[in-house]
Amino acid sequence: MLKRSYDWVFTYSAHPKAFWLLVVISFLESSVFPIPPDLLLIPMVLATRSRWLVLAMACTLASVLGGLFGYAVGYFLYDTIGKTLIELYGYTALFSKFQERYNELGSWIVFIAGTTPFPYKVITIASGATQLDLSTFTLASVFSRSLRFILVAGLLFFLGPSIRSFIEKRLGLMLAAMFLLIITGFVIIEYFF
Repeated sequence: MLKRSYDWVFTYSAHPKAFWLLVVISFLESSVFPIPPDLLLIPMVLATRSRWLVLAMACTLASVLGGLFGYAVGYFLYDTIGKTLIELYGYTALFSKFQERYNELGSWIVFIAGTTPFPYKVITIASGATQLDLSTFTLASVFSRSLRFILVAGLLFFLGPSIRSFIEKRLGLMLAAMFLLIITGFVIIEYFF
C-alpha cells in the first residue's frame, strides 16, 4: 500500500496543478495541517529536477506565510480563549515563566523547528501566544524554512536518479526515519526549552 501511494504521488507530482497543491500544503502545514510538504516536494523535484529551486522557494514562501497565519492564530486566540483556560486551571504564573523563557530563546526555537521535521505549526502558534517579537519570528522562519527546503530540493537535484532509487528501495525505512525525527524534535523542545 505504501508503494502504491508513493507511485500515485510521484505520478501526480508532474501534473501542472501539483505546484499549487504544494503551495497550499506548505501554507497549511505551518499553521494547521499535520502533513509536511516534503512528501510532495520530494517526488516533484525528482519528477522535474530542473525546477528544484522554484519548488523550494515556493515551499519557503508559502510556509513563511502559513507561519505568520499560525502566529496570528496563537496571538489572537490566546487572548480570547487561551488566557481564560490558563487562568481557570491556575497556570497563570507558570505560563508567564514559560513565556519569558520562550522569548529568550525564541529565535533559536523557531529556527530549529523550521529546519527539522518537527511540526512547525506548534511553534508558530506558540510564538503568537507568547508574543514573540514578530520580526524575530519572521526572520528566523525565512532562514530556517529556506534552508530546509533548499537543502532537500538541492540534494534531490544533485543526487537525482541515485537518490530516487535509494528512496524507492527503502520507502518504509525513510518513513520510519521521518517519524523518528519528528519525535526527536518533540523531545528536544520538551526537555531543552
